[in-house]
Amino acid sequence: MDLMINEEIRDREVRVIDQNGAQLGVMPTLRALEMAEQVQLDLVKIVPNAQPPVCKLMDYDKYRFEQAKKEREIRRNQKIVILKEVQLSATIEENDVITKAKNAARFLAEGDKVKVSIRFRGRQITHTEVGLRVMQDFITRISDVGVVERRPLVEGRHMIMILAPKEAGKESKESKGKPAADKDIKKDAPPAGKTEVRTEIKAPATTV
Repeated sequence: MDLMINEEIRDREVRVIDQNGAQLGVMPTLRALEMAEQVQLDLVKIVPNAQPPVCKLMDYDKYRFEQAKKEREIRRNQKIVILKEVQLSATIEENDVITKAKNAARFLAEGDKVKVSIRFRGRQITHTEVGLRVMQDFITRISDVGVVERRPLVEGRHMIMILAPKEAGKESKESKGKPAADKDIKKDAPPAGKTEVRTEIKAPATTV
């Protein structure tokens, strides 16, 4: 947002701060403008809602350049995290598990999170411990590059867990301690599709 400067400032008096941060006190705006002109700087209203408004002597063009530079730096340093999805099954074959694990490991190595899901078909829903074993095996396979951010939970007819990239020297709170047990599975959770995952930038899940 552009600030009011020089003759744009219509207040009768202002509180002035010089270019070095020293308080010069309250004075008529015309006097403050004269001071700014003497040192070849701009009078910039930096706190418009104060009584009286606070103004500072500065090089406004330089100030705007530095602010724009900071904003570009912030955007450049923003980490984009995408949620990818890997679908397993309670009866998945070894070859399929290997392929899915490789895909998940690649996503994690690229810095993305991975949603791992199992859909229980028919009476499989009465044997969720089978799905849990598949999940635990999957965790072991990607342990070099990923950690469990959210342990396996049953949501409707799905079991879902979230994996996050492994950071040096850090472990996810969910991955510490013993592996997930049957008692950790919540069978009355909300229906699938309402899994909430916090990421810096949201993007549609990619299914493999």
